[in-house]
Amino acid sequence: MTCQKTSHNFTKIAFKPLHTNLFNIVLLSFFLTLGTGKLYSQEIKNKKKPLATVKQTDKPTTAVTDTIKLDTVRPKKTFLDGKVKYRAKDYAKIDQKRKLITLYNEAELYYKDVELKSGIIVLNYEKDEVYAGRIKDSAGVLSQYPNFKQGSSEVQPDSIRFNFKTKKALIFNSRTEQGEFKIKAAVTKKENDSVYFLKGARFTTATDVDNPEYYFQTNKVKFIPGKKVITGLTNMVIADVPTPLALPFAYFPMSQEKSVSGIIIPSYNDSNTRGFSLQNMGYYFALSDNYDLTVLGDYYTNGSYAMRFESAYAKRYKYRGNVNIRFENLISSERGYPDYSKQNIYNIQWSHSRDSKASPNSTFSASVNMGSSKYFKQSINQANIGSNLNNTLSSSISYSKTFNTIPQARFSLSATHSQNTQTEVITMTLPTLQASIDRVYPFVGKDGVKKGLIKNINLQYNLSGKNNITTTDSLFFKPQMFRDAQIGMQHTIPLSTNFKLFKYFSAQAATNYQETWVTKTINKDYDPDQSKVVNTVVNGFDSFRTYNFTSSLGTTIYGTFNFGSDKRIQSIRHVMRPTISYSYTPSFEKYYDNYSVDASGKLNQYTRFEGGVYGAPSRDNSNIVAFALSNTFEAKVRDRDSTKTEPKKVMLLNNLNLSTNYNFNANGKDVLAWQPLLISGGTQLFQNKMNVNFGATLDPYALNNNNDRISTYNIDNGGSLFRMTNANITLNYSFSNKGTGKDEKNAQSQRNGGRNDDLFGTNTDLTDPRNSQFANEKDDDKDVISEFFKSKIPWDMTLAYSMTYSNIRRENKISGNSIMVSVNMDITPKWKGGVSTGYDFVQKGVTFTQFRFERDLMSWRMAFNWSPLGTNSNWNFFIGIKSGMLSDIKWNKRSTLNR
Repeated sequence: MTCQKTSHNFTKIAFKPLHTNLFNIVLLSFFLTLGTGKLYSQEIKNKKKPLATVKQTDKPTTAVTDTIKLDTVRPKKTFLDGKVKYRAKDYAKIDQKRKLITLYNEAELYYKDVELKSGIIVLNYEKDEVYAGRIKDSAGVLSQYPNFKQGSSEVQPDSIRFNFKTKKALIFNSRTEQGEFKIKAAVTKKENDSVYFLKGARFTTATDVDNPEYYFQTNKVKFIPGKKVITGLTNMVIADVPTPLALPFAYFPMSQEKSVSGIIIPSYNDSNTRGFSLQNMGYYFALSDNYDLTVLGDYYTNGSYAMRFESAYAKRYKYRGNVNIRFENLISSERGYPDYSKQNIYNIQWSHSRDSKASPNSTFSASVNMGSSKYFKQSINQANIGSNLNNTLSSSISYSKTFNTIPQARFSLSATHSQNTQTEVITMTLPTLQASIDRVYPFVGKDGVKKGLIKNINLQYNLSGKNNITTTDSLFFKPQMFRDAQIGMQHTIPLSTNFKLFKYFSAQAATNYQETWVTKTINKDYDPDQSKVVNTVVNGFDSFRTYNFTSSLGTTIYGTFNFGSDKRIQSIRHVMRPTISYSYTPSFEKYYDNYSVDASGKLNQYTRFEGGVYGAPSRDNSNIVAFALSNTFEAKVRDRDSTKTEPKKVMLLNNLNLSTNYNFNANGKDVLAWQPLLISGGTQLFQNKMNVNFGATLDPYALNNNNDRISTYNIDNGGSLFRMTNANITLNYSFSNKGTGKDEKNAQSQRNGGRNDDLFGTNTDLTDPRNSQFANEKDDDKDVISEFFKSKIPWDMTLAYSMTYSNIRRENKISGNSIMVSVNMDITPKWKGGVSTGYDFVQKGVTFTQFRFERDLMSWRMAFNWSPLGTNSNWNFFIGIKSGMLSDIKWNKRSTLNR
């Protein structure tokens, strides 16, 4: 028998012709021993050598002859349960005597769920074993390492022996990945599909398992793929140097699930005011694929403690959100000392958004930020000056639904919360009801055309209901809070129309009818026993009705100044939109009563609806005409690119607005006729990178010797036409050599009520110090290191300048003048640094300052933040492994906030 290659790269077996029955028996025995009914191969599309296929027959073939009796010994049962496909670049050699098939150079073998690729593969079909190893190239270098894959498990060793029948394997220098872990072992013994025993193993999350920056070294390992790793004595090695960090045994979870439950290891710290502490200890609950829960806690030896509950939830195409609940029991110093203090603070945050595809006709959203007014000022786990300086916490929860009727109807329920952190006054609506019916045009014909004064007449119906609560921190959610609630409902029917006047003017006219219902009113009367006026709350239904009239007339004026097509600035376009409006509200004096001010019988007027949720009806009529003018300026500039024939448009001034009003009912004493002229404007410069906003207030009236406004015009008092009472200007400039500007990186600070940029430093949530400046980098940008002095150093900068001028009572001073700057820079490809600072020219001092540095240590991350000035001075140092699986291997040290 000879084995030769054909011109078509098929593996072919040829025999010399014999015509005896003995040869037929030998040939039959060969095929039975080999366990094949036929040997064939097929061409493959990529023009590699075809896969030779060995297939077991279901029944042995029996040849019957007349002259020779068949052997009665039953043939040995073959090991193959399916097809074995193989291929090799150089040769595939069959050794019948030794029961071997040898594949050499780019060898591949496929059997059931086993895929094996290597430099050399030897299949022993008598022992049901396969061996794979490396080969040497022409330079004597070992190459073509085996790649063994069975199901979802993949191993890349130096060599491997595998038994098809017992499913056991012996693997040398194996390399495998399990989630974020990379494992290398000197010897691996595969017991079955689910259990491996490793000897001389290392575990790491580094990219290069052969040359890692750190790893865990152990000699005895039981490895269950996709589930867990249990080891004997385990030692941590950094840069190939063994460390004193060792454990008698170790357990590494390796679940295939996205997240698994587990203990969160705390960090140790100490404080001069609270003693020693364990911080951020807790447990993570992977409750389901749709939601989770993290429970964290701090404990200080002086009795202070903190608890935090954090949960994120999501359902695809339905909704997503998260909930944070934080509570801190803060004790300073020791009981009996003068500086001893104890207080409880808390904060609740909830964010929820609903996918619009879930229900197109209804929406539900929530944005909640409520709690103790002093939480962000005193919390031991928050360090962010932006949140600290915020004076308002606000929340909103709303649900709305649209009914596709004719006319269309809308309905919404919302609960709102506003909290002043300085005065600790809380205003809530629990809830607010809004309902409306779409506009109805009663005079529109069947053609549906709305044109002219009559056909444009329309009306609609609006309903509003409120349960308004005003309270303080100390009374929050106590019975008195609900006793003081103001409940009311208001019905509104607006009637309006719009039409063209003299072709170029747009006119509008409207009247509005309102009916207000309340459940509480007041009664004022003089009490001679107390010698003062007493307000008595009267519970019961009451109502009042009001109406008003408004009209407006406006137009748009365009003006173009042409300088010539050969000029750099070819033309400037000025657009003006003047508007004049008139409003009239009659007097509703019928809702007013008299009461005694003192024992002499002096009378004054009041309305029983004072302090109502929708206000009170006006006693005096209102007769006001208002003037407004908006301007925009745009230029056409010849492009510097000579190939472009069309000029480009440049916005010179986005807006310049002027507004004032005149009161016909002014009495010249308490009420002056003209209101100050308000001027505001803004524009964007330097390719929209700089925002400029300015404003001013001009008062036409003069001041007397007591610096009070009088009815005399300023120009008649020896002054100018207007007296500037205040002015302000703000500039914000963000620029970067990255080309795309700087991303918003302070989302949590914005959620807390602070800024979304880092002018006041980056938000530092001390419960989660793992936020990285490298987090937003693309994978393509990582590990790109060029020559240092020739490399481009990425940086970005944000500047903000603000100045305020005050002259209301002849102060004539700059009341505010400050500049803030934030700079972030890639010092080297692995070092990032940033600074946020500023200077107040009025107070003559440096504003909040923060320095931040971060080092990418490949598998590790190191960060240092330092705020050296003010009551919020602190520092925080962190070093730890990036991998979420080993996030508890860290060291975190920080100072105590000076609060």
